Amino acid sequence: MNSLFHAIRPGARAFAAIAGLLALALIGAGVPARAATFEKLAIFTRSGAVEVQAELAATPAERSKGLMYRTELAPDAGMLFDFGVEQPVYMWMKNTYIPLDMLFIRADGRVASIATDTVPLSTATISSGVPVKAVLELPAGTVKARGIAVGDRVEHRLFKGG
Repeated sequence: MNSLFHAIRPGARAFAAIAGLLALALIGAGVPARAATFEKLAIFTRSGAVEVQAELAATPAERSKGLMYRTELAPDAGMLFDFGVEQPVYMWMKNTYIPLDMLFIRADGRVASIATDTVPLSTATISSGVPVKAVLELPAGTVKARGIAVGDRVEHRLFKGG
């Protein structure tokens, strides 16, 4: 019996087990992990610039969690997923309660494709359709309201010339 669990006093085993289960529950059930960095970006449309306070999701853990478990997103906020290099990207809405618009962005900052009004909690795959470097998630309705279209340019340090 070399395990840590058996090294704990018999009276403390139940407490240790309960504490461990509680920790696991908190990790996986609704405690939102926030990406560490917020940065301004601009989307240049035919009608002018759209400014967004983007939360950067750059690590695998941040990209995996995304906007899961959140119940609100400010109208001028979003999450920018940095995949580092251009590649086909597949997103989903599992455990995401907020309907979103998704901009799939090439390395040069051009919007390659758009998914609008995604369905909360859906596990359906949302494909970029082409290789992209990043995805910007915005509150649903932003694309239509602000006139964002394929070909628009996103200005941010992640993109060439940004």
